[in-house]
Amino acid sequence: MYVTIVELAEYLGVHPEYLLEQIQIGNVNAVFDGKQYLINKAQFEWHKEQIEKKLMELKEEQMEPLPEDPDVKDED
Repeated sequence: MYVTIVELAEYLGVHPEYLLEQIQIGNVNAVFDGKQYLINKAQFEWHKEQIEKKLMELKEEQMEPLPEDPDVKDED
């Protein structure tokens, strides 16, 4: 499925100008139809899944309580 730069930017959560830069330097494959670039969305699905997986892991890690520091002394 081919999408426009704006549609892909919304899907990935990045700025459209960033995608345009990546196309121009050759990091993203795209087809120019005379008016706009069209990008195969399938090439980003695995990447997006991996990012979402990592974000979930980071959120879970942040929810874990900090271990008590054995060097802390109660001075009361």
